[in-house]
Amino acid sequence: MQQQSNLPQLSGENFNFIVANDMGQRGESQQQNIADLMGEVAATGKIRLIAVAGDPINDDGVKSIADNEWNLKFENIYTAASLQEIPWYVISGNHEYNGNVQAILDYSTVSKRWNAPARYFSLEQAIDPTGQKCLLVFIDTTPLIENCRTDDQYSDAGQQDMDAQLQWIEQTLASSDARWKIVIGHHPVYADTEKNISERTDMQARVVPMLEKYNVALYICGHIHNFQHIQPQGSKVHYVVNSAASQSRSVKPMEGTLFCNPDPGFSVFSVSSGNIEFYMVNHTGKTVYNYTIVR
Repeated sequence: MQQQSNLPQLSGENFNFIVANDMGQRGESQQQNIADLMGEVAATGKIRLIAVAGDPINDDGVKSIADNEWNLKFENIYTAASLQEIPWYVISGNHEYNGNVQAILDYSTVSKRWNAPARYFSLEQAIDPTGQKCLLVFIDTTPLIENCRTDDQYSDAGQQDMDAQLQWIEQTLASSDARWKIVIGHHPVYADTEKNISERTDMQARVVPMLEKYNVALYICGHIHNFQHIQPQGSKVHYVVNSAASQSRSVKPMEGTLFCNPDPGFSVFSVSSGNIEFYMVNHTGKTVYNYTIVR
């Protein structure tokens, strides 16, 4: 591993969490370096949880809770003691839908750190001593995209009740009085990518109106395998693409891009009552970008 230069310095009073996604490469393509760096950040004792924004087990998900892919792509990679002691909250990505999504949920009964209580779920966290809250809303984006619903490659995506999930998202956001609201999904809403544009247009049509209406500060995703921070003109929502925790891809600016970078890595978010600060950390331990949202 190269020398770490500037890992984030965090306040222990804030709600701090790591975001990782697109992980499963059996330790290759920098995955082991990134796992070790995540362990270093978590070892400070200031990280409360890890949010997994989909595709924890590339490329074909898992067949069951006994699948050896769990060991090859997760358990044998994220071995730092600090990464055993904090909860991992997990949603599925498109690659999990290549396998058995129910096994992703059921693994919660096997691993004490793995938390996938449902295909979509939410949790509130205290921000700081003021007692204010941050709401995290984890959504299941594969069934929200028409191409995925109609492609047999994605197992039971088309059998999921899309309207029920959209109603749940709206109810969850509407009923919360949290100081900050953050939505986490796998597929992007806005991003530079060669992937089918219908993925983004479906997300824009189905999710963006709720993000805007209910004053969501951040939408965080993966899927694209690079770092991007995009804020469309006239929008108060910040769209963050977290890079892959293994193999990454090239990227270029698009309309609304505030930052982009092709390195693999992970992101760290630090939430206080006054602001949300986030850091994009690459595979060498360099913080390539940080930004503060103030409202």
